[in-house]
Amino acid sequence: MDFNKIRKFCRVFRIFLGLALILAGVINYGAFSGAGWFFLGFIPLIAGIVNFCPLCMISKKCDMPQSSGK
Repeated sequence: MDFNKIRKFCRVFRIFLGLALILAGVINYGAFSGAGWFFLGFIPLIAGIVNFCPLCMISKKCDMPQSSGK
């Protein structure tokens, strides 16, 4: 399994998901749930920008394989 491809895809996906949630919050700002989507979008956006995902740490699916070199 190529972990680099998974990490690149996850990072791009998190950034797009964050932007989509922020956009949904801006469009529905007058609605009751608009502000919630706006602020919820910052979590995946920041996770994608800094390339850190708490779910990847827990599941160990996106982590790079540990090198056994000395």
